Amino acid sequence: MSWFLLGAPWDCSASRRGEAAAPAALRAAGLAELVEADLGDAGTVIEGATRDPETGVLALPATVAAARALTASLVAALRDRPGSRPLVAGGDCSLLLGVVPALLAVAGPVGLWFADGHPDYLDGAASDTGETADMELAILTGDGAPALVSLGGTVPMVEPSAVVLLGHRTTGLDPGSAAEVDRLPAALHRIAAPELLADPAAAGRGARDLLDDAGGTAGGWLHVDLDVLDPSALPAVSYPQAGGPTWEQLAAALAPLAASPRLLGVSVADFRADLDPSGEYAERIVELLRGIVR
Repeated sequence: MSWFLLGAPWDCSASRRGEAAAPAALRAAGLAELVEADLGDAGTVIEGATRDPETGVLALPATVAAARALTASLVAALRDRPGSRPLVAGGDCSLLLGVVPALLAVAGPVGLWFADGHPDYLDGAASDTGETADMELAILTGDGAPALVSLGGTVPMVEPSAVVLLGHRTTGLDPGSAAEVDRLPAALHRIAAPELLADPAAAGRGARDLLDDAGGTAGGWLHVDLDVLDPSALPAVSYPQAGGPTWEQLAAALAPLAASPRLLGVSVADFRADLDPSGEYAERIVELLRGIVR
């Protein structure tokens, strides 16, 4: 199956930090060489770093606009290239607020493999920053600001039972982070970092099988937030957290998902290009994706 690349220079902090530069940095490291077509970038630049007084969400109007722009670009690409899988290069992980509505429009209900060091299940009030990168999984599963949870035209955009959270930290958490884990719906599947580290390939197979058994979905989308990696492997992220896998362990965990015939596409997020002046980490990310986009 062929692949196409769509960039999403999305920075929900509206601070012009390094995530928005990631698509360009990854292209410079050879990302476009992995795909049949590079469709450029969607119009996902977010400005206006003000928290909405009702929801606590930062840059709410601009985030809604960015999500709709990404949805429109991805819908057009999917319809123009039937049978081709998208690789969406961010940007931060709340780009999923534009990706999932596009999948709903073209494919119908979907599942989500969500590899992340954090569960991203806060709300605007509980988040210290108000960044949607703190809360996109909650939004996708129906918990969040009305203007965001409704982006896909159906609430929830993804059923909790069709989500597998993979690689999130569960040990050594501060009280706020522990409370965030506690907010996760009981139906949402979890394979935490300790289980992944114990046997990465088995964790990947388990994640694959959980969505293979989920009825009523067109397939599974693989989202890789690069802060799932241990900071010793990749320090160039916004919110590093110890206790994650090495590059090799992450690759082993993702391999069964990449090989699944139910894979719809991939998004990669949270690479801080400004923290990688030599480009060495961009090259390592491209090598990781080479094992997926094949």
